[in-house]
Amino acid sequence: MHGWLVLHLIGVVLMVGNIATAAFWKVRADLTGNPVVIHQAARNVMAADYVFTIPGLLLILVSGIVMAARSGASLSGLNWLTVSLILLAATGLIWLGLLIPLQRKLIRSSARSVETGTIAEDYRRASRQWAIYGIAATLLPIVILYLMVMKGF
Repeated sequence: MHGWLVLHLIGVVLMVGNIATAAFWKVRADLTGNPVVIHQAARNVMAADYVFTIPGLLLILVSGIVMAARSGASLSGLNWLTVSLILLAATGLIWLGLLIPLQRKLIRSSARSVETGTIAEDYRRASRQWAIYGIAATLLPIVILYLMVMKGF
């Protein structure tokens, strides 16, 4: 069981760590006002999702399923595990349905901004939306982390 827990925690660090640091670097790039820096950050945020967030999520899911099955944890009623799974599903929906399409739009728009030398308004609009949905997609896993550690609510 300890090996699965270690894998689970590595997954949490990869996923939560990446979503927090990706936002940090994107905001810092936006503050420069430099289209080249902004475009590089937009591309790197997407790349980091594939390198860190997705593998972290897979580690969380596989190890979490194994540990829940071995411990006999209940998936009926509202408990820390079912609430965590609901929040994880909500995070996934925000990420897949909103953030990934917005990140693709940010990459396309920032590439045009590099060509023109000015930050396009569609980049600014998509960036604001990304920030709003990104905050939700970051806070939900933090709540899950709290529930996981405290095993209750």
